[in-house]
Amino acid sequence: MADTPSNDLITALDEASLSRFHLRAVVVSGMGFFTDAYDLFVIGIASTLISLQWQLSADRLALLNATMLGAACLGAFIFGRIADLVGRKHVYWLVAAIMVVAALGSAIAPSYWILIGFRFLLGLGVGGDYPVSAVIMTEYANRKDRGKLVGLVFSTQALGLIIGPLIALALLGAGTSNDIAWRVLLGLGAVPAAAVVYLRRRMPESPRYQLQMQGRTAQAENEMSAFSSGALQGGTDGAARRRIGLRAFLTNRSFLVMLAGTAGCWFLLDYAYYGNTISTPQIIGLISPGSSTMTKIAIQLAIFAVAAVPGYILAIARMDRIGHRRLQLTGFTMMGLCFAVIALVPGMTTAVLPFLVAYGISYFFTEFGPNVTTFVMPGELYPVSVRATGHGISAGIGKFGAFIGVFLFPVLQEDLGLRGTLLLTAGVSAAGALLTLVLPEPAGRSLEEISGHHDVVAAAERMLADTGPSATVAEA
Repeated sequence: MADTPSNDLITALDEASLSRFHLRAVVVSGMGFFTDAYDLFVIGIASTLISLQWQLSADRLALLNATMLGAACLGAFIFGRIADLVGRKHVYWLVAAIMVVAALGSAIAPSYWILIGFRFLLGLGVGGDYPVSAVIMTEYANRKDRGKLVGLVFSTQALGLIIGPLIALALLGAGTSNDIAWRVLLGLGAVPAAAVVYLRRRMPESPRYQLQMQGRTAQAENEMSAFSSGALQGGTDGAARRRIGLRAFLTNRSFLVMLAGTAGCWFLLDYAYYGNTISTPQIIGLISPGSSTMTKIAIQLAIFAVAAVPGYILAIARMDRIGHRRLQLTGFTMMGLCFAVIALVPGMTTAVLPFLVAYGISYFFTEFGPNVTTFVMPGELYPVSVRATGHGISAGIGKFGAFIGVFLFPVLQEDLGLRGTLLLTAGVSAAGALLTLVLPEPAGRSLEEISGHHDVVAAAERMLADTGPSATVAEA
């Protein structure tokens, strides 16, 4: 196997100053992730209206809220792996096209089970978008600002959280019927997704993938030079590397420990985050039973705008200085403390203002912490040939945690009460802080240094050689 190539274009990517090139990449990736967030979270409002119209049982309501998350788990696994096998760009626009079809289908669904089917399809597309949006931005980014750039992509989730409630308030305030309102809310997800399909087809393939996995040095240089208006160019002397096969990846001890950290933390975060976020209208109903639907939506919007948005902004501004691992550890710890206070301090679940303050602080540290970092770090810690696979597995397991959280949260509230449910969430947050400790700190380091590509490939090849002459590291 050849030594690690001294690649001029990769060096240019690592050391580049922030430029219009980075901004274009953030906008294109961010538009897709805005669509992901809008589609995932708007169901919390839409399902409230659907339930009133179709008289859904608690079980059917839970399934409607959770279906897309379960499908997103599968989508992240499947499309993350495909992105490592055939390239990032092909998957990049394909998942957006799936979202267009599924959002429109959801809007015109004539019955509950057809709506479930389209929400499942939408989840596949959204799940697939997680690894490719993160990985392609990670591989475009420079070394010094990588967390900021990938965090900017993720921060469009904040817009998705806010736009949905705003549209719902506008529709209901204008006297729109529940039937029309939820269909409009679900169908609007197709609009940004359609723009994303067009924009992503014009994006170049990841230069790191082309150089290191396909050996297309001249094509990578030409495409990146054109996309960046000549800001990124330079001769290369790299050659295509051997792939790490899926079997080698999933049986390598170092990778398994890494997956325990990236996937396990994402699972715990999403269990807490999605369970609470999508169930926020129900939580507000418990502490303020007389609130109308519009009041609940307005309170939810206020929490996002006042607490969550500043958390996103501060995370983007400071995470590369603080450290991605340290920020995640701090965020999980503060989340756990907030949930414990709500659960253990008498009167917190019956007094609206103290509850909202503590709940809002938990949201701030969710964003200024693991909600951003669990998206950023899986794209940094794995070698290029399994980077999207590692991120896809992490995102998929994260979405499985979200599925469990959304599905179980209403049930747990009935069995344990709001206090018991939030105390359990505090324990989950504490577990996330502990699991973060197994991860290395990637901030400020080059991707090639972090992943140690050739070291892990060599180890994987030695391991597979022991299993028989037919095993190869390129095994898919």
